[in-house]
Amino acid sequence: MSIRLYMDVHIPHAITSGLRIRGVEVVTAQEDGSALLTDDHLLDRAGETGHVLFTQDDDLLAEAELRQRESRAFSGVIYVHQLKTTIGQCVKDLEVIAKVAKPDDLRNRVEFLPL
Repeated sequence: MSIRLYMDVHIPHAITSGLRIRGVEVVTAQEDGSALLTDDHLLDRAGETGHVLFTQDDDLLAEAELRQRESRAFSGVIYVHQLKTTIGQCVKDLEVIAKVAKPDDLRNRVEFLPL
């Protein structure tokens, strides 16, 4: 089973579109009706839907790291600082993760881009 990605509200549409063109299953917080959720609830929602959350939000990264310290389960987070990579590189790296990794590979983990 491949990784399904849940896009945080601030992820550029070009990344979502690029992944969909490449056959990666992606849902956005906006499409899911979750755009106004707080970070902790958004991370919960991604897990409820069986997705790994992709974000560029430092506060969401902090929420994932807090859960790791407290041994609280979550489906996984992939994080990239918005100035550390290009849209094209994000699409390539996320495609690799989505097509190669298994959900258990990212459970309770934070993966940083670029790879």
